[in-house]
Amino acid sequence: MIYFHKLRTLSILKCVSSNFVDIFKTPQWPMGSVFHIAKNPRFYGRKRVVRTENCDHLAKSPLGNGQSTAKISRATRKGAQGALLEYLYLTRNIPFMDAQDMSLNSPHFLGKLLQKVDTETDIWWSVARFLRYHPINEFEPFFESLGLKPSEYTPLLPRDLMFLNDDDLLLENYHVLCNYGIPRNKMGRIYKEATQVFRYDYGVLGSKLQAYEQLGLSQSFIGKVVACSPYLLIGDVNIDFIKVFEILRKGGIELDWIEDQLLENRYNWSQMLSLLNLFSKTGYSKEQLGGMIRQHPGILFEGSGCKTLSLIGFLFKFGSSMNQICSMFLHFSHLQIGKFVLNLRQCFLFLIEIEMDMSEIGKIVRSHPLLLGSCTLKKTNTLLGTLNVGKKRLCKIIQDDPREMTKWVMGSRIERLPNSGEELKSRMQKIKFLLDMGLVENTDKMENALKVFRGRGTELQERFDCIVKAGLESKDVCEMIRLSPQILNQTKEVIEKKIDFLVNDLGYPISCLVNFPAYLSYTRQRVEIRVAMYNWLKEQGTVDSLLALSTIVASMENYFVRQYVKQHPRGLEVWQDLKKKFYS
Repeated sequence: MIYFHKLRTLSILKCVSSNFVDIFKTPQWPMGSVFHIAKNPRFYGRKRVVRTENCDHLAKSPLGNGQSTAKISRATRKGAQGALLEYLYLTRNIPFMDAQDMSLNSPHFLGKLLQKVDTETDIWWSVARFLRYHPINEFEPFFESLGLKPSEYTPLLPRDLMFLNDDDLLLENYHVLCNYGIPRNKMGRIYKEATQVFRYDYGVLGSKLQAYEQLGLSQSFIGKVVACSPYLLIGDVNIDFIKVFEILRKGGIELDWIEDQLLENRYNWSQMLSLLNLFSKTGYSKEQLGGMIRQHPGILFEGSGCKTLSLIGFLFKFGSSMNQICSMFLHFSHLQIGKFVLNLRQCFLFLIEIEMDMSEIGKIVRSHPLLLGSCTLKKTNTLLGTLNVGKKRLCKIIQDDPREMTKWVMGSRIERLPNSGEELKSRMQKIKFLLDMGLVENTDKMENALKVFRGRGTELQERFDCIVKAGLESKDVCEMIRLSPQILNQTKEVIEKKIDFLVNDLGYPISCLVNFPAYLSYTRQRVEIRVAMYNWLKEQGTVDSLLALSTIVASMENYFVRQYVKQHPRGLEVWQDLKKKFYS
């Protein structure tokens, strides 16, 4: 009886996908096979879509005989698939549809199989003969056909089983999902994220699916949701999921529309429920909420509402009220929520980079969130150079009319701003400052000083006055600036801190700046390290105790190390320790 049963498989194998047509045209079955292949076989049954997107991976593994699988012909691959199909279906008695899916959609396993056979001869014969004497672990092609990669399914392989038919519950639950309409290549995700689903006893999985159907959900909708969120099949009916569905339905959103929005993402229904509840508590009516979600589905479905929640949190930090935020969403742009959040963040960073005051940034974010979220700005340096403008002027332009930022987006042509006269005014202020110091106009010294000075003339005077207030005569400060004009390129606050450190921490008199004004140009770390090293060497008695501050700080590092540090046997060790301490 078994013989005649297998003989009847001819009529079934005629239903194989058209990918096997070439194999059936030319008899390649091994000697002793019970098959007789008709010259013009006909194929019956519904057309089956064969997944072939993974077949290109075969090119990544070399064959055992040195031949790359990239050179394997289509007919060779078909022959190997046909031999694997016969083995799984006829020898191992795996249901035909399962065997066909495994043979067609396990390219990595097929690649390993091809490494073990002679590909120079009849590939069908070689693979069939190998399988006859070398049983395979059937879970490998099975898991791969579910859409899992070898790195994903290897840890999932059962330790004490190698034949699929020995795991009754796995196949039972697998067939329940198949019959429910869930694509086979999506089940790998279910197995990986909710393995216990495939361990349910007979009838349990079907009852869980029916429980969702009884709530008014269609079979296709449930199948799509389960493929996205396998955890819904664990435990009882997921309450958060049902509540989200009910809120949307009360807002006038149809089931078919929700199904169309579902992508192959993992949805966090609890987080989505939190977002919907937040909107409801802040005054959105059911109709308003449904209309907003229908018009901008990304608010809820993109990242399960995570990006929307981050946007709300961002606006809260700048003092926006929930009413303002709700109003913004009602007039939301057609940009994806993720892109909107990215634009808003880039605009915020742009305002930071042009050194706008934080309080002013807050005003712009609160009053123009839709504008900022819709602008994909060019880089800050590009804008400053193209507009030919300074940061302060750019800040003032934006504060006067934030809509000017829409002219500086990616892809737009930017025109240089007209000269505001600020540069000429600043130059005149600098000239007046230098004239008050005693320099003669239109001389080389005057021009060199103008090139060195940064900032406005009023700022230079302010910095000059703070040095005088520290305890020096105006004439001495003028002489200091003639020697080291760059000291006025620092802000008033920085100059005051360096003078305070010199007098109160290092113990030097303020008068030492008259002979060494360049002290104000050096960083605090450099001064601290040099003075600390000098004091240590002085305690050891290896250096002159009357070295000038200029000698200690201004000399090149190589000279300082050679001339002073190395004079003590432990000098280099102490020097390195000081550098680590002050630069860490």
